[in-house]
Amino acid sequence: MADSHDGGRAETLWRRMGGRDPGEPHRAATPLELLSDLCFVVAVAQAAASLHHALSEGHAATGVLGYAMVFFAMWWAWMNFTWFASAYDTDDTAYRLLIFVQMAGVLILAAGVPRAFQDKDFGLVTLGYVVMRMALVLLWLRAAHGHQDGRRSALRYALGITLVQVGWIARLALPEQAGVAGFAVLAAAELVVPVWAERFRPTAWHPRHIAERYGLFTIIVLGESLLAATVAIQSGLERQINTAALLSVAFSGMIIVFAMWWLYFSQPAHLLLTSNKHAFPWGYGHYFVFSSAAAIGAGLAVSVDYDSHEAHMGAFGAGAAVAVPVAVFLASLWLVHVRPHRPGALVTTAYLAGIVLVLATPFTSLPLPLIAAVMILLVLVGRRATSRLALAEA
Repeated sequence: MADSHDGGRAETLWRRMGGRDPGEPHRAATPLELLSDLCFVVAVAQAAASLHHALSEGHAATGVLGYAMVFFAMWWAWMNFTWFASAYDTDDTAYRLLIFVQMAGVLILAAGVPRAFQDKDFGLVTLGYVVMRMALVLLWLRAAHGHQDGRRSALRYALGITLVQVGWIARLALPEQAGVAGFAVLAAAELVVPVWAERFRPTAWHPRHIAERYGLFTIIVLGESLLAATVAIQSGLERQINTAALLSVAFSGMIIVFAMWWLYFSQPAHLLLTSNKHAFPWGYGHYFVFSSAAAIGAGLAVSVDYDSHEAHMGAFGAGAAVAVPVAVFLASLWLVHVRPHRPGALVTTAYLAGIVLVLATPFTSLPLPLIAAVMILLVLVGRRATSRLALAEA
């Protein structure tokens, strides 16, 4: 495969990791990045499925906590790789092999997700996470060797990530309650490492490439929600659930997910990525965008379980299983992806009202159709506001 960074030069074993041009034209996601995304979505699917079972069995608190912890590991490893690749992707053999190691790590993590939910055993999840993170450490050391200007920042990344991985391994020895506190401390440390490393010299990432990578992962996560809902519908048909109830879940779920896609891509994200000051909150805020989008599939599956009388919860809980992640998606999308574009009072009011209305739907007898209706209205308001802005600029 030709390497776009080197003007079509044939694949080589090793290239100097001197840094990519942040103004490089036609920078797009590579096949290797797409394959990596597919490995990550395997882990996302495992986390969503485990959340679904925890909610249906009436263990909402522990299920949501486990989901938040596992999803953090997947999201953080994916995000760190994405920004590194935007700045230093050489696409040589050594680079590919290290990314393959990272893919192996995420698959190990995925295999450990059910055990983490059922037995509170995070050993396999931690092993997979550490494998991914140490592969990134080796990549940062390559960058430090090949890119003199970015050497100090790269070494800070390598040191910070390594120290935190020691903490994750040590956390396994803690009892369950202390383990949760340890997770909070170590997660905060993970978030601080890039801030500390970038203080000396910001990494030269590519705005359009980053925006595309986040957009592609959003599509993959939404697709996983559709898959989870489809599997749940198939299961409902096998259990001979009332057809009208299944159709309500199916059509409402499709509308909700399609509207989420529409709202996310209503604004060009790359225009927001002008500096680290703007990129950090945008990138970090996507934890809630991604995790809530994946959780909606679990919520739709819970709705099918409720209709088949297999869920250990009432109508309110079944409705909340969809309403809460949709509301989180809207709130996080508004904060990191819509508000920075200064959309105006109409869109602001629509989003705030939409979040309130979505959270109110579990108190009604038709939560999913009502959520779908709210999402359609938000899409229509967004389109109208965008059209007005375009006319004003013309």
